[in-house]
Amino acid sequence: MSLQEEYPSKCPKCLSESVVKSGLINNKQRFKCKDCNYFFTVGKLGKSVDNYYVIKALQLYLEGISYREIERILGISHVTVMNIVKRHLGEKPVVNKYKPSYKIMRYQELVDFFVNKESLKGQGLVVTELGDKYMVITWDRFKR
Repeated sequence: MSLQEEYPSKCPKCLSESVVKSGLINNKQRFKCKDCNYFFTVGKLGKSVDNYYVIKALQLYLEGISYREIERILGISHVTVMNIVKRHLGEKPVVNKYKPSYKIMRYQELVDFFVNKESLKGQGLVVTELGDKYMVITWDRFKR
């Protein structure tokens, strides 16, 4: 066995080339990156979440929607949503006193929503695309 077959060329997390052996797990060689201390096996393919879902999860989280609600909307695990938020945002942002509400609408419902100007008065509004539908997130801007 040559040295190149024995060791992987790069760490899958930080792409560093300083990789050493670190035992066996289920009869598979385990490796450790000396730079980021990440443990990995060569034959294992990690699961990744499409960037579209990462961006949507972060947008929804920043609008105050809970992990479980994001799970229902996007169809990805709430644990995955928590990991995305932790990885990309670090600490939880300060919670505001307002509670946003959201609606999933088709195109024509969205057009009708914007035609009715009374539904827009005194509200903050974010519209984002979800496949063939649209999500409208609203909250009261002013206390009434």
